[in-house]
Amino acid sequence: MADTPAALGSLADDLLSRAAEASSGRATHAFHAAPKGVLSQVVLALMAGQHLSEHENPGEAFLHVLRGRVRLTAGDDSWEMGAGELIAIPQHRHALEALEDSVVVLTMARVTSL
Repeated sequence: MADTPAALGSLADDLLSRAAEASSGRATHAFHAAPKGVLSQVVLALMAGQHLSEHENPGEAFLHVLRGRVRLTAGDDSWEMGAGELIAIPQHRHALEALEDSVVVLTMARVTSL
């Protein structure tokens, strides 16, 4: 849970440094609105050429690019996005690729059964 303001610029710098040193070419930091809650955000740094493999969307989600350029692919659709751009992630299988060193914020609301 984030109970103090987060400096996203500094966090992005730190995550890019960590991603550059990681064998996976990625680094993350997660924020949760409440313990065991449905809303969370993940700040993700990906080095150029790295990707998140195709996966299901377990709820509702937005992708906000803080730095760099990425490609979001869902089925036959594809969107190239740069810093400052935001998109709702489609409700089906999708993948993300960093076209250059990038930092994104994934905002997710996990779907729960009633």
